[in-house]
Amino acid sequence: MKSPERRKFMQLMGTGTLVASLPASITRALAIPANNRTGTIKDIEHIIILTQENRSFDHYFGTLRGVRGFADPHAVTLPSGKPVWHQPNGADELLPFRPPVDNLGLTFLPDPPHGWNDTHAAWNQGNHDQWVPNKGAVAMTYHTREDIPYHFALADAFTICDAYHCSLMGPTDPNRYHMWTGWVGNDGQGGGPVITNAEAGYDWHTYPERLQKAGITWKVYQDIGDGLFASDTVWWGWTGDPYIGNYGDNSLLFFHQYQNAQPGDPLADFAKTGTEIKAHNRNPHKLLDIFRDDVRNGKLPQVSWIAAPEAYTEHPNYPANYGAWYVSQFIEILASNPEVWSKTALFINYDEEGGFFDHMVPPTPPQNADQGDSTVDTVNEIYPGDPNHPSAPYGLGMRVPLIVVSPWTKGGWVNSQVFDHTSLIRFLEQRFGDEYPDLIETNITPWRRAVAGDLTSIFNFANPNSTPAFLPSAAAYLPPDKKLHPDYPVDDNLPVVQELPMQEQGIRPARALPYALHAHGKANTAKGTFKIAFTNTGTAAAVFHVRSGDGALAPRSFTVEANKNLIGNWKSDAGYYDLSVYGPNGFFRGFKGNTSGGNPANLDVSASYSYDETKISIKLDLVNLSTQTAKIHVHNKYTGKNFVKELKAGESISKNWPLARFFGWYDLTITVEGDANLEYRFAGHVESGKDSYSDPIMGGLCNSLNACVTL
Repeated sequence: MKSPERRKFMQLMGTGTLVASLPASITRALAIPANNRTGTIKDIEHIIILTQENRSFDHYFGTLRGVRGFADPHAVTLPSGKPVWHQPNGADELLPFRPPVDNLGLTFLPDPPHGWNDTHAAWNQGNHDQWVPNKGAVAMTYHTREDIPYHFALADAFTICDAYHCSLMGPTDPNRYHMWTGWVGNDGQGGGPVITNAEAGYDWHTYPERLQKAGITWKVYQDIGDGLFASDTVWWGWTGDPYIGNYGDNSLLFFHQYQNAQPGDPLADFAKTGTEIKAHNRNPHKLLDIFRDDVRNGKLPQVSWIAAPEAYTEHPNYPANYGAWYVSQFIEILASNPEVWSKTALFINYDEEGGFFDHMVPPTPPQNADQGDSTVDTVNEIYPGDPNHPSAPYGLGMRVPLIVVSPWTKGGWVNSQVFDHTSLIRFLEQRFGDEYPDLIETNITPWRRAVAGDLTSIFNFANPNSTPAFLPSAAAYLPPDKKLHPDYPVDDNLPVVQELPMQEQGIRPARALPYALHAHGKANTAKGTFKIAFTNTGTAAAVFHVRSGDGALAPRSFTVEANKNLIGNWKSDAGYYDLSVYGPNGFFRGFKGNTSGGNPANLDVSASYSYDETKISIKLDLVNLSTQTAKIHVHNKYTGKNFVKELKAGESISKNWPLARFFGWYDLTITVEGDANLEYRFAGHVESGKDSYSDPIMGGLCNSLNACVTL
C-alpha cells in the first residue's frame, strides 16, 4: 500500500484537536516514557482495577469513531427481518435515541432492570429482540462525545476495547464475583451458584487470597461510609447516603473469610479499611486521601481495586459525568508521580450493562446439542435453573466499556479481542504466575478460559514511548450538591421521528488479534440440507453465532478452539436456506439459496487467506455444483468493482483479492445471474500478526457507490 500523506491520513483517522484545558502537571506526566526495562509485561509494577457501574458499550460509545458501534456493517438481523437496532416495542419499534436534553452527561436517567430473568429475556436465547419489553424505553438511550467528553478523550488518548463483556447476564454482585474470584460458585459449593445480589455470605476462595499467599501486595481503595461491617443499620459499606461508602461494591466483603477477619489479618487490613469522608462534611476530594498518600509515598500496592460511593459509580440515576470527575482524580494523582505512573496500568471497566442496550449478541456456550456445539468442555457454564430463575448460560454478558490507561496503551487504539471480567485475573496470572504457579485461578471454567483472552494483546511493551496522551479537565463535573435528584422522564420524551444514530467518521489504529476463522457452507440439494464447517486456524478459541432467516429456527452457538473444527447441519422443509454466521471482529458469512424447485444455482465457495505483510489477501475458490452453466458475479464492497466469470457445470476457478489498501478488511458478495435467491457473502478482517486499523466501511469512508475513498 502506498502510504497517504500525513494530512490525508489524519483525516481518515478522524483525529482532531483534543481539549487543551488540562493542568500542566498532567501534560508533563503523560509525556513521561513508560518503564521499558525488559520490554515485557514485567515492566508493569502496579495494576489498578477501577470498576464502575451499569453502562453498556453502545450506551456510552456507540457513536465513537473506529469502534464496533452504530455503524457496524454486520449487525445481526432480528427474527422480524429488521436490523438489531429496530427493537420491538409492542406493535411498534424503538431505535436507540438520545434524550432531548442539553447536557445528557449530567442528567439523572432512570435505572433500567438488570437482573437474571429480565436480561436473559432480553437476550431471548440469542434472538436479542426483547430489550424494550423487559428493560423499558430508557434501555435504548445513548450518549455522544458532547455528552461525555472526558470518557471519549480517554478512549482517544489511550486504548478502548470494543469486545469486552461483563461475565454474567445479570446484576452487579455475580459479575464482581467473576472479577474477584473467577466465577459465582458454579459447582454448587461454598454457597454458590449465585446469580443475584443475595449477599448471603460465601466460602469459595478469592483471588486476593492467592495474591496474599504469594506475597504480592494488594488493597481495596474505598470509603468506609457508615462502616465496613454488618449490623441492623449497616451492610458492608452500603449506606443510604450515596456520597459516602462503597455502595456495597467491595464484593469481597460478602465472603465469610473477609467478614470474620479482624484487624491485623491481611484480609481485614487490605479489604476492610478506607477513608472516612463523613467526618469531613462528605468532602469528595477526601475520597482519595489514602490513594494519594500511597502514590506520593511509594506505597501503592502491586494490585489495587477501587470501589466508589454510589453517586460517583455512574450507576443510574447518578450521571455519567459525576463518574468522570471521580475517575479523573485517580489519573491526576498517578500523573503527579512520574515514577509511579511509568510503571502503572489502570483498567477502567463497568461491572454490567445495567439494562442498557448493546447490539452485539454475546458469545455463549450451547445449552444442548440443538443449540450448537463446542470443542471445549462447557462444564459449570450452564445454570441449572431454580423455581424463580430459568436454566441458561451464565454468560458471557453484554458488552461493557473497558479503557486501559497506561504508558503502554497510549495512542487512541482499539482492541477487538473477546474479553470478560475473568480476563483481569488472567492478566494478573500473566504478570505474576510464572513466579507463583498457585496464582493460576482454577475457578475459571475451561470454556471461559478458552473464549476470553488475557488482555495482553492490548499493550505495546516493546515500543511504548512513541505517542503522548492528552486529557481534558473534568473539574466541572464535581457534583454541585449532595442531594438526591428525581429521574429524568424518559418515557415522556421519546422521539417522534426515529433514525439510526450516526457514528463518528474515521478509523483508529487497531491491535493485532489472534483470530483466523473459516465457515465453509455447502448445500445438499438432494437432501434439502445445508452444512457449515467451522474451522479455527488462529491461536485463540472463538464463538460462531449462527442465525437463520427462517424464524422457526433458533440461533446456534459453536465454540471452536485453535486448530480445531466443528460441523453444523440445517434442514429446511421450505426448500431454501438463509444462514448468517457471526464471529469476532466483524467476521461474517452469509449463505442464501434454494435446495429444491427446478434447477437452483449451487456453488461451493471456500476462502483462504494470505498473511504476507505486504501482500495480504483473500482467495476464493468457487465451484459450480449445479447441472447448468452459471454466470457468477463477485462484488467487492471496498472497491465497488465486480468480478464476472461464467462457469460450466462442474467447473471451478480461484480468484485472489489484495487487501493491503484496506488494512486487511474485505466484504465480497457472490451472486449468480438468473437466480435471485442465491447470495453468499464473505466479510471480515485478515490478521497478519501486525497491528492494523479499524474497518474503513464502519468508519464511513465509502461513497454512495460503495467504493471506499483512496486509502
